[in-house]
Amino acid sequence: MKTELQLNKMILDVTRKIRERNPELLKFMNEMPITIPYQENPEIAVKTLTSYYDSLAVLYEKYDNTRVKNSTSNKV
Repeated sequence: MKTELQLNKMILDVTRKIRERNPELLKFMNEMPITIPYQENPEIAVKTLTSYYDSLAVLYEKYDNTRVKNSTSNKV
């Protein structure tokens, strides 16, 4: 299981990729609900961060895959 620190780094990494490579996705990131976990229960914090990271990663991967497919089909 990842720690809060590791998850925060992973979230920052994928967020940086989105900001640099696909800024048009930022509007979707703003619509993603996230709650700041209560620190007395670190297990909930890790679950929340994991869920948020997973949603960011899926958003980025789906968009990237769609973009690649579209650019490939436009070349034909």
